[in-house]
Order: sequence, then structure tokens, then C-alpha cells
Amino acid sequence: MPAFPGVKALTFDVFGTVLDLGGSLTPHIGTFLSQKQSTVSENEFWQQWRDRQRLEQFQDTIMALGHSGYLETVRRAFVYTLGLNRIQATEDEVTSFLECWQQLSPFPDVAQTLPRLHGHYQLIALSNGDAWFLEHLAANRIQYDFDYIISVDLVGAFKPHPGVYRRAATIAGFESAECMMVSTNSFDVVGARACGMRGAWVNRNQQPYEDTSYRPDVTVDDFTQLAQAIA
Repeated sequence: MPAFPGVKALTFDVFGTVLDLGGSLTPHIGTFLSQKQSTVSENEFWQQWRDRQRLEQFQDTIMALGHSGYLETVRRAFVYTLGLNRIQATEDEVTSFLECWQQLSPFPDVAQTLPRLHGHYQLIALSNGDAWFLEHLAANRIQYDFDYIISVDLVGAFKPHPGVYRRAATIAGFESAECMMVSTNSFDVVGARACGMRGAWVNRNQQPYEDTSYRPDVTVDDFTQLAQAIA
């Protein structure tokens, strides 16, 4: 019997939880930096880029000037990180480089674990990604048939906006408490828990959790441990 019998659906974060962003992108970053004769390492550049992208997303939602979309925040953060490291690049070079996001790959533990979890729960991709981009990634990169693929485009705000979690539960036909958010991003788990969802924190990078009372119900290192804990 599952450890959480009241939970009927798992809502999965995609970027960084299902898809290995760093592992997928740093080889492309390394090649780009080499061509630009930059001395910054691909790992340092990636961390700066990722941190800035999250800030872009938060700013986008807080200012409420219209939802820019995930890939636009990726682009803006990339341009910012280029400037931070004094790297010159044309608009065409930026556009060409960012095509590497179409080739994101899942973590190795994903393919074998999703079917096992699907035997107990409905599986929902709930992501900050643009709707068309998520459809591409699910079909061609993750290669898995989720019960629902839900983009924050429907709400017009990035996670952890509460409307994202509530809308996802409504679309899938569940109460919030019947859903468990699965994410490697602690702010995502906090956002879901604050909306009444259960939360599973997949701490792939061994990071500290937020200083908050909204704690995860389950903390694991990867999807293999997740399946052992809840399936």
C-alpha cells in the first residue's frame, strides 16, 4: 500500500527535477566559452545563469506586467550573465546558442521510475515551461506519456504563485490535498505545501531547505528513493 493513501496524483517539476539541466547544458556552455576565449568555467557560468533566471521569473511575476514565458527568462538571464562576465555576443549568436535547450535530457533514474509511480498515481507535469516547449520535451526528450502536461502559461505567473498549484489540481479533477508536488526546487515544495498539497523534495544537489514551517512530507536524493518512499 502507498505511504500516502490520500494522494492520488503526483505533480512533477520538469526543469532540474525530471530534466538534468546542468548535465545537458554545461557541455554547450563550455564550447561557447572556449569560442569566446573566456576564462570563466562552464559550471560557474551555468550557476550564475540559473540563479539569474530564477530572479527573472520572480521579477516577472511580482511586477505583473504580463507573463513573459520561460524561454524568454532563459534568454534574458543568459544575456545578463554574458554581461556579468564581460562576454560580447550578437543577438544572432545568442539565438543560435539557446537552441541547445531543445536537447535537454532527463536524469538516468527517470525512465525506470515513472512507470512504477504511474502504477499508483496519476502523473502530471506541472512546469514553469512554455506549453509548446513542454509538449516537445515530454514527447521527444523525456519520452513519457503524462496524464496531464500543465504549463504556468494558463495562470500567467511562474511558480510558486499559488494559482499555479490550485489550477493544476482543478484541471486534473483533484483536491489540493490529493496531489503531491515533486520538485528539486525547495521554493516549489514550499509553494505547493502552502496551497494544501503534499510535498516531495528531491534534493538532487544536497541543498539546504527553506527556513519555513511548510516542510516536505518526503525528502529523497533521487527518483529511485522517491519510488521506494511513496510507491
